[in-house]
Amino acid sequence: MADLISTTSERPPTTAITPEPEAGRDTDSESNTPDLSRWQRFAFSTTHGTLSAMLLVLRPTGLYWFGRAFGTCEWLVNFRRRWRFYAALARVLGRKPTLGERLQQSREHFMRSRCDKLFYMIFDCIPRPQAETMLIIDNEELLHQVVDRGRGVYVALAHQSSIHVVGMLLCLRGYKVVGVRDRREGGLRRFIQQRFDRKYPEFGRSRIIFSDSFPREIFRCFKEGYLLGSAMDVSRARHPNQKMEEVTFLGERKLFLSGPMWAALRCKAPIVQGFLIPEKNFHYRMRLVEWLIDPEIVNDEESAIREAMQKYAGHVEVFLRENPSLITRI
Repeated sequence: MADLISTTSERPPTTAITPEPEAGRDTDSESNTPDLSRWQRFAFSTTHGTLSAMLLVLRPTGLYWFGRAFGTCEWLVNFRRRWRFYAALARVLGRKPTLGERLQQSREHFMRSRCDKLFYMIFDCIPRPQAETMLIIDNEELLHQVVDRGRGVYVALAHQSSIHVVGMLLCLRGYKVVGVRDRREGGLRRFIQQRFDRKYPEFGRSRIIFSDSFPREIFRCFKEGYLLGSAMDVSRARHPNQKMEEVTFLGERKLFLSGPMWAALRCKAPIVQGFLIPEKNFHYRMRLVEWLIDPEIVNDEESAIREAMQKYAGHVEVFLRENPSLITRI
């Protein structure tokens, strides 16, 4: 799923979710998603209960620092993952990183990943007023501008930070959110989504569609005014009908997924790019960079998509070099 400048918005979003019996439900997606096994439900429930008890004692700030300490322990013992990160860091920087860079960025990567997972597990235990302050939106005026058009919004994201955590925080802020996932998503995400549904039934379900769904599902989301976010830095098509666009990324020619951008353009939905940045004490920031495509001023769709995809790749490259600890594709 899909952090979008103040911790509390003075102006409520115009696409606030209203309670509709089956609004946001994707029956095709849900019917093909396996239910949790008894063992999965027991394991996740036990872990959730343990972390909830720790939250009562340590509070969010204490649990955050526990997560960083735990991540440091993982960093010390998981040398294989460390070496994979070193290789990814070298590709992003375009040179051999120094010893200090490898140690600092890899340790921060481990700590951030562990804190994201902890927060995801105990999200439903955070009081709603406090959870709403954990989302900071940079360039919020741009978000209001595109949402006000009433045609839905496509936010082009990348594989960095915790997209699903930010998606749930956006729901609390009143946005109609839809995320694109792999059909083989892990059981933990389904477990947390079920808990989120039970705690906030007035929102219905933040909509989930799968990467191999028919395009009509995406068209329907834009027509209903959803804010759709997905990672486009995917170099492997999971379905022969998925559209790809070749771009220059980190000095190499790569194929990135362009299908959602085509769907947004056909629906006249604004297309912007965003980055998700985890911050101290389980706070998240969503930085909206700029317009990628304004559908109202497009003359040549193919040229617009090609230019937007290259601009997208360029922004991702710059962002990762500025924030190397947020590399996730290792």
